[in-house]
Amino acid sequence: MTVRPGDGLGAAVPALEPAPANAENGWLTATSDISGTTESAEPPTWVLVRGWSRNSGHWGAFPRFFERELGLVQPGARLVLLDLPGTGAWSQQASPTRVRDIVKLCRDELQRRGVAGPVSLLGMSLGAAVIADWATRYPSEVAAGVLINPSLRPFSEVFRRSMPMEYLALFLLSFGRFNWRRREERVLRLTTRLTAPQAVMERWLDLQRQHPVGVRNAVRQWWAGLRYRASRARPGAPMLLLCSRADGLVDWRCSQAISRAWGAPLRLHTKAGHDLALDDPLWVARSVVDWLRDRSLNGVEPGEWH
Repeated sequence: MTVRPGDGLGAAVPALEPAPANAENGWLTATSDISGTTESAEPPTWVLVRGWSRNSGHWGAFPRFFERELGLVQPGARLVLLDLPGTGAWSQQASPTRVRDIVKLCRDELQRRGVAGPVSLLGMSLGAAVIADWATRYPSEVAAGVLINPSLRPFSEVFRRSMPMEYLALFLLSFGRFNWRRREERVLRLTTRLTAPQAVMERWLDLQRQHPVGVRNAVRQWWAGLRYRASRARPGAPMLLLCSRADGLVDWRCSQAISRAWGAPLRLHTKAGHDLALDDPLWVARSVVDWLRDRSLNGVEPGEWH
């Protein structure tokens, strides 16, 4: 089952019921077995988080592929597609300028929905930074994490983290709805290598019309990602890194450096662009499932690295 974003943070939020006895740090918790299922029969939950100025609609076909492949190792697993503040259902909410504050709002939203933890997290680009921080600060809430094409200080400082002039051009094109097509076309050229423009462009324009991302929030998100500094010590929850050699926005060696520092497995796509989940959604889905299967065969418990 796939759960898409509901009301944004700017909407009225109903009061939360008192936490039950199994609540930890404001979260509902349950004991998991090796397959990721819980004693309370709750299916595993995966939270998907997109990157800079994108919302959950930009995942394209990936959730469908992922849900199908995930069912092979975690039957009944559900997906929660979570928008970052300032995008999608939260487009009217000001984005925080610190990743830790973005994490807080995401945690609050999951709690509001009654999502039980620990959950598994998958995110790309800025979403990957959110996941890394989440797993570092609140390891008991995270069963596993998948980082797609991350660019995290201090690991990426010796490589090309991003292209400032490209971001500047995108900021300028964000002014006025008449520039939306040009902006989205430029994003597509910058982030994909295997996706035909005609396959997604009209859908992307519809998403922008429904939930426009303003210049202010685009800048605030960019600043949050730029200033974020991950811990050199690996997060408490196990991580998988997926990256693209043909990424034109972030050097794939950033992922390699993180992999070496944390001892996290790394899988490399040779042809896809920065938006790996859009360019090759089946490859991403199967890479995650292969990792989960290997962990299960080796008797690694959820939440453990090895």
